[in-house]
Amino acid sequence: MKAAVIGSGVGGLTAAATLARAGHEVTVYEQWPRIGGVTATLERDGFRWDLGPLLIAGLAPSEPVGRILSELGLRERVRFIRGDRTYVFPDFRCEIPATYQGPAWRREQLKEIFPEEIRALDRYYRFHNRMTEIMDLAARAQWASAPSSLLLRAQLFAKLLPLWSKRRWSAQRIMDHFFRSRRLQAVFISILADFVVRPDEFPALGVPAVNPEAVFDKRVPLAAPGAGLSHHYIAGGCDRLVEALAQVVAENGGRIRTGCAVRRLVIEDGAVRGVALDREEPADVVFVSGGANETFFDLVGREHLTPDFAAKVAEVPLMESVLMVHLGIDFDPRPHQKHPLYYYYGTYDIERGVADCRSGRYHEGRDGFLIYVPSMHSPEMAPPGCHAVTIYTVAPNRLSEGTWSERGNECADNLIAEAERFVPGLMAGTKVRVVLTPEEFKARTLLSHHSFGGAAPIMGRSGIPHRTPLRGLWFIGSQSESGAGVGNVVQGAWRAARAALRSGQRSR
Repeated sequence: MKAAVIGSGVGGLTAAATLARAGHEVTVYEQWPRIGGVTATLERDGFRWDLGPLLIAGLAPSEPVGRILSELGLRERVRFIRGDRTYVFPDFRCEIPATYQGPAWRREQLKEIFPEEIRALDRYYRFHNRMTEIMDLAARAQWASAPSSLLLRAQLFAKLLPLWSKRRWSAQRIMDHFFRSRRLQAVFISILADFVVRPDEFPALGVPAVNPEAVFDKRVPLAAPGAGLSHHYIAGGCDRLVEALAQVVAENGGRIRTGCAVRRLVIEDGAVRGVALDREEPADVVFVSGGANETFFDLVGREHLTPDFAAKVAEVPLMESVLMVHLGIDFDPRPHQKHPLYYYYGTYDIERGVADCRSGRYHEGRDGFLIYVPSMHSPEMAPPGCHAVTIYTVAPNRLSEGTWSERGNECADNLIAEAERFVPGLMAGTKVRVVLTPEEFKARTLLSHHSFGGAAPIMGRSGIPHRTPLRGLWFIGSQSESGAGVGNVVQGAWRAARAALRSGQRSR
C-alpha cells in the first residue's frame, strides 16, 4: 500500500513505523518545521525542556507500550528512567519517604493524616487493588494467544462482577461512597483537574487507573497489589523517542516532510484517494493524527460525512489548554523539591476550578500547577551547575478577559511567583525563559481549540473511532478513541496501523 500519515507526533510516527516495517510506502506530512508535535523537545542556550511533564505509563518490557516499542525495534535505541510524582495539598502533602516503607506506605501515611478514615481507606484500597488486577488482566489478554486470552478474559469478568453495579457511577459518587473528607477525596481525584473534568463526569472505575501506587513511588514492585503500570521518563528528553521512531521510518524506506501542510484529503466515492498540497498526491490509506474538527470538517469536508458522524465529531469533548513556562536556572532546586515532578494544589474545589477554566477564567496559578525538573533525572538537559525547570498549569484555550498574546508574559510572571512559594529564587536565578501560551500551542498543533490532552475522559462520550466511515481513512491521536496520554496514543496508533494492514491483506 501507499500510505500517507498526517502529523509527526508519537501517534503519527508509530503508525508510520508500523506500516513501513511491513514493507509499505509511507510518507509523513508535518506542517511544523520540526517533527514531534507536543512530544518535541525545546532547546535554548544549552537547556532542554519537554513540552510537558511526560511521565509515560507502560514502558516496561512486559507492559503494553514497551511491547510495541520492542516490536518496532526501539528497545535498545531509547533509554528509559523510572519515575514518580509527589502531591502537595494546601495543608498536607503525600511525601515519598526517604527510606522505602513497602508498597502500602501511602495508605498508611494517609491513615495518620486522616485517622477518622482508617476503615474507609482499607475499603477503598480493596476496591483499588481489584481494579488494578482487572486492568492487568485486560492488558495481558491483548498479547496472549487465543486460548490464553479467553482464560484471562474469563478471570477479568469474574473479578469485575462484584463491581458491576458501580459501572455507571461517577468518580464523585465512588469517593462519597468511601470517604467523608473532601480533603482525602482530593488525594484520588485532584488529578482530574489536569483533564479539566469534573469528578461527577469521570467514571468511578477509572479512578484507580489514574492513581496506580507505582506512580507515587518508583520503588514499588510492579507485582505488588495496586502497583499498576510502571511510569518512565525518556532519558535526555522525549525527542529521543521521536527521533528513534523517525529513524525506523527512514530505515524502512519512508519519508518525512516537514513544513508541509496538507490542505485537504482527496475523497472519491466514499473512499480516500490521497492528499492535496500544492498538488494531489495519491495514497491507498491515510492516517491523520490531529484535531477531529480540523480533520473531518476542514480536510475531509462535511459533504462527505453522514449527519450522525458529523454530529459525533462536533460533540467530541475537549480538554482545555495549558500555560507552560520553561526556565533555565543557575542553582540547584533540590533543597526545596527533592524529586523531578511535584504537583502543587492550591484548592480542593475541583468543580469550581473546572467551571472557571471552561468559561475562560484563568486562575493565575493559585488553583495549582506542577514543577518538573527534567535535569534531575537527565543532567544533560542543562549546562553544568544549572537546571532545566518547567512550570505548567491548565489554562483556558481562550481567555474571557484579554488575549494570551496580550497577557502571556504577565501570566507567566504570576505563575513563577506562585511557584516561588515552594522553590524560592526561581525569578532571580533564571538565565533563560521560554513561555508557551495556548496561542503558541495552537500554532504548533494547527488546532482552532488547543486541547493539550485531547478528548476529555467524560462518561458516555468518547473520541472518534480509528476506523472512519470513509474507506482508507484512519484517525489516530489524542482526540481519537485511544484517548489522551502518550502511552494511549502509541497503543491506539499501533492497533489502527495493524488493522489497516489486515484490511489491506483482505482487499488483495
